[in-house]
Amino acid sequence: MYAVKFRGMSMIKREIVICSDNQGKITEIKKCLSFLKNVDVLSKKEAGIRIDIEETGKTFKENATLKAETIYKLIKQPVIADDSGLCVDALNGEPGIYSARYAGENKTDAEKCLFLLNKMKNVTNLSKRTCHFTACICYIDRDGKEHYFEKYLYGRIAFEPRGQNGHGYDPIFLLPNGKHAAELSIEEKNSISHRGQAIREFVDYIRHNGL
Repeated sequence: MYAVKFRGMSMIKREIVICSDNQGKITEIKKCLSFLKNVDVLSKKEAGIRIDIEETGKTFKENATLKAETIYKLIKQPVIADDSGLCVDALNGEPGIYSARYAGENKTDAEKCLFLLNKMKNVTNLSKRTCHFTACICYIDRDGKEHYFEKYLYGRIAFEPRGQNGHGYDPIFLLPNGKHAAELSIEEKNSISHRGQAIREFVDYIRHNGL
C-alpha cells in the first residue's frame, strides 16, 4: 500500500524527484543540482510519496531502473535513482547488489566489514584482494526516456579496518594511494568516489540538455 500526494508541476517551477530515503545521498544530489534555476529538487518524502520498493533486480542497473520506473509511473515527472555496492573479485563479485545485507539484516557497518574480512581470511596476498565500488544512476526525463550513468572506484580489501569517516565498507576499502576510504574527508571522497563520478556525469548531461 502507498499514498501519493505529489505537488505537481506549476507554471513557474519544474520538479525532479530523488528516489531515495537516504538523507546523505539526497543532500549530495541536491547540492550538485543547485545550479538549476526554477527547479525544485525533491526527495520522495518531500514529494509526498510513501512507497517501499523491493529491489528484485540482478544488477545495479536493473535495481536503479526499477526504483526510477516505479516512481516515474506514479508522478510522470523527471526522477533520478541509483544503486551501488562493493564487488570483490576473490568472492566472484560478491557482495555486489547485496552489499547492504550481505552480513544479514540490520547489521552495523562494523559488523558488515568484519563479516567480509572473515570471508577473505584465506586470501593473504594483497594483490589478490582486488575490488571495486559500483554506482549506477538511472535518470528518467519528463518524456519517459531513460538515461544511465555508471562509474567505478577501484581498490583492494585491506586486512583490517581503518578510519572514522565514510560508511559501509569504507574502513576496509584500500585505495591505490595507500589510504582507506574511511580516512578521507567527505570532500576528498566525493571527488573520487563511484557515486560522485556518476552524479557529476549526470549533472553534466543536465547542464547540456536540461531536464
